[in-house]
Amino acid sequence: MGSSPFVGITGGTSDKTHGSRWRVHDNGGGHSPTVHYLFVSFLLCSSVGVFYIFYLFNNPNLNYNNSLGCQEDNDGSWAIGAFYGDSPFSLKPIEDMNIWDNKSAAWPVANPILTCDSVTNSGFPSNYVADPFLYAKDDFLYMFFETKNVITMQGDIGVARSNDNGVNWEQLGVVLDEDWHLSHPYVFNYNHQIYMMPQGSGTRDIRLYKAIEFPFKWKLEKIILEHPLVNSVIIYHENMYWIFGSYQTRLTFGDLEIWYSKTPFGPWTPHMKNPFTGPRNGGRPFVYNGNLYRLGHSENIRVFKIEHLTTHHYIESEVNFKVEKSTKGINAWNGARSHHLDVQRLRTGEWVAVADGDRTHFGDVTSRHVVGCGLIITSGSIVLLTCWLLGFIKCFIPLTHIKKRNDSILNWERLKLRLRLNQTINPNTYMGKFILTVLLILSIVIACVGFGYMYGGNGWEKPYPVNNHFSQFTLLAMTYDARMWNLKMYVNHYSKCASVREILVVWNKGKPPNPSELESAVPVRIRVEEKNSLNNRFRVDPFIKTKAVLELDDDIMMNCDDLERGFKVWRENPTRLVGFYPRLVTAPPPLKYRPEKHARKHDGYNMVLTGAAFVDREFAFERYWSEEAELGRKMVDEVFNCEDVLMNFLYSNSTPGGHSVEYIKPAWAIDTSKFSGVAISGNTQAHYRVRSRCLEKFTELYGGITEWKVGFRRRKDGWDR
Repeated sequence: MGSSPFVGITGGTSDKTHGSRWRVHDNGGGHSPTVHYLFVSFLLCSSVGVFYIFYLFNNPNLNYNNSLGCQEDNDGSWAIGAFYGDSPFSLKPIEDMNIWDNKSAAWPVANPILTCDSVTNSGFPSNYVADPFLYAKDDFLYMFFETKNVITMQGDIGVARSNDNGVNWEQLGVVLDEDWHLSHPYVFNYNHQIYMMPQGSGTRDIRLYKAIEFPFKWKLEKIILEHPLVNSVIIYHENMYWIFGSYQTRLTFGDLEIWYSKTPFGPWTPHMKNPFTGPRNGGRPFVYNGNLYRLGHSENIRVFKIEHLTTHHYIESEVNFKVEKSTKGINAWNGARSHHLDVQRLRTGEWVAVADGDRTHFGDVTSRHVVGCGLIITSGSIVLLTCWLLGFIKCFIPLTHIKKRNDSILNWERLKLRLRLNQTINPNTYMGKFILTVLLILSIVIACVGFGYMYGGNGWEKPYPVNNHFSQFTLLAMTYDARMWNLKMYVNHYSKCASVREILVVWNKGKPPNPSELESAVPVRIRVEEKNSLNNRFRVDPFIKTKAVLELDDDIMMNCDDLERGFKVWRENPTRLVGFYPRLVTAPPPLKYRPEKHARKHDGYNMVLTGAAFVDREFAFERYWSEEAELGRKMVDEVFNCEDVLMNFLYSNSTPGGHSVEYIKPAWAIDTSKFSGVAISGNTQAHYRVRSRCLEKFTELYGGITEWKVGFRRRKDGWDR
């Protein structure tokens, strides 16, 4: 190679090459440090990459679903929710109405009410649902919506039916499928006939379909306007029919346009002052208190009061309007945006609305893949650059292409020589080894982050439906003043979990904080107790609005997905304790309390710690404070311990013929009290001896639990492994 910074300038094989080249250079043998570095770098990066991909695609906690439907989509992750109110301007989400549904294990029913899962499960694979429109007929409420077909990757029109004002929905399937993308299925009545005016992106016109057999069969009645308007609606106002829509160019959507006619079939005349400045339609216009309102959207729904509408003039003004939106970000079904709302008045006088929502933004998948590829390239570049600095890889340019000296390459070569002469990147020195190690670790971390962007999803932790319904639970933590720093972190983290309705803090000792001191995405209620007792954890509380309560110690940190999986399992088995920390009590006496490894060794458990467990607040709290449990509560106060052991005994001896506990393995869990020194059970051995006494006492009072052993790995989803 010689000492020249440009290899091959004086001739040789490099004269026959074209363009610059990279050459692998062995500094004198097969055992050079650079060879070792390159080999180790390749081995470590490959191993970490393979392990990381294996983890991503095989970890059940990530809930990858390879079946058709509900796959990641660049258009977003859209769903539909229901809202109720005394007026269109006082709408609240369905969960705030506290509607319970035993058939769907929804206590209470929570948004979203319609997702791609519910459509896919009905036999029509869908990636998302959006653009809902309501239509009331007889005793049913129908909802027409756009559903994205995962095979054609275009929108079709689906329909669902409800007989309880929008709480439960029966999927009726796809009712309109064309050769082009369909969306925005605006349904209305004219002369006792039902018509649909969907948006068709492939036609650049407005078509009217007539219901032949409502809601299943539709036929094209007429192309009423050969003009490319999108998000179009027809309203009847002042003895005239009006179309509101936005002009669609090939790349963008223009301003608002208005057309008018004496019938919905035309002929249509453009408003003389078209176009108007204003956002696209965001749903069906509505009348309230004699005023006409138009819905528009940008990233969220906006409402405009139509002040004046004639063939010569149009004036609208925006009014205050707010549909309560979650602050849980991508964990909320509508955390990112909403662009459609349809509101209807029921026979009862109450208003019901359906709105779509998305937890991500347009192009999310592509953006993550671009960032991921960039990070992986960066990782490889670090390894390549390091090898170049070591001299293992050299850049050379053939003589035939050199017109003059290339100063930039010469400067790079000088930099490399200076670094090597200064022993900075010399692998034989401690400093050189340290720098090489840092660079290697940095490249591995960057590669893992890149793989995460590409294959690890966008970070959302969604709830799991049961019978196509979602619900919510109350999170309860018992604490006192010395653990305030734990509580702040706890509330901030768990309040963003999708199914958490409220956080209840049971304050046992010291001056309670003001709820405003806690940064939370959900309401926080602090219940101050008169007596410092562990029994307070299970005190009957009439202000809890959910059937499910997650008893979770304030020093336990897990991800939201663990909570959501536990909540799903509990909703499937609401008579059980569903928890994350299994224990096994084995006979014969004397009974001993042992850690989880004892349960693992004997491949089974018969207890779960209620420091992290779901309970039925009606059954659990009332039973715990029953006269039967009085002696048990006295022992809990005596030893200041064992309240969770007592609850397990009360459950196990009230569930005849079956086990009373269910275990879910968390992906990870951190005990933050270990970092603060305020753990109640600091002395493990003394703690275990006290709990062993409790086992003996509670067995004497309430009967044994040793015969109720449950094996691990019973669940097909692998959540209890």
